Amino acid sequence: MTTAPPPTARPGAALAGAALCVLAALLLGFAANLTVVGHLQHARDQATAYDTLRERLALGTAPVGQTTYDGRPVTPGDPVALLRVPVLGLREVVAEGTTSGILMSGPGHRRDTPLPGQAGQAVLMGRQWGYGSPFNDVHRLPSGARVELTTGQGEAVYEVLGVRRPGDPVPAPPRAGEGRLTLVTASGGAYTPENALFVDAKLVSEVWPSPPRPLRPGWLADAEKPLRGDQAAWPTVFLGAQGLLAAALLTVAARRRWGPRQTWIAATPVLLALGVLVSGELTRLLPNLL
Repeated sequence: MTTAPPPTARPGAALAGAALCVLAALLLGFAANLTVVGHLQHARDQATAYDTLRERLALGTAPVGQTTYDGRPVTPGDPVALLRVPVLGLREVVAEGTTSGILMSGPGHRRDTPLPGQAGQAVLMGRQWGYGSPFNDVHRLPSGARVELTTGQGEAVYEVLGVRRPGDPVPAPPRAGEGRLTLVTASGGAYTPENALFVDAKLVSEVWPSPPRPLRPGWLADAEKPLRGDQAAWPTVFLGAQGLLAAALLTVAARRRWGPRQTWIAATPVLLALGVLVSGELTRLLPNLL
């Protein structure tokens, strides 16, 4: 009695199986990054940033402009302020920069504007839903609500003037020696940003001195503007996608040799981890206020 030979592997079926593995890993990774994993990452980054900012405030080395105490440009992503909105129970560390990757860790300070507490129009941007959704409720801020920020110069207090959307009247620009603050996030449904939403506030505490700013208004890269993605993520996406495809092909090949149960026990954690990593880079391509 002869034993039938094992079925010959077809390249087309192997590629189809690998493609399904890649698609499943990416979809699960997207869902994880925009919900549980993203919120956990935001919480971890906020805890780390808070410790760093607290240490620099104690040492007097926290930045008070576009350069550090020793004259070097502030590194994008470095913590520059602590934001508190008592009526919302909001407390977030603000980082320098507003690219999609930076806003994954919390609100960001638009680099071509003064720091909070200084004369002029300071701008902070934050996500509406993803990665901790720090600015999810700012559209509910009533007129007169307090917004408090602590920087290397001290504490600045603002009072909300109102909420506006594109097309609404824009408040008059601040006069010389006055300070304003604008919080920027997205409007629209969950994970479906439609446009930008603005919350304007006026400085009611002491105006702090504003050091020279080498980066002038309008000199920002496109990735730092509202509702823009970060195209610099593409190289990492390509490399990660190649690794994910290689892992999927190995999974299909191992399934024929080991059997489905052993293969999925070994391969599932690897595919999920790679899917989360690659989809995390892909989310940098999405609007930064998502």
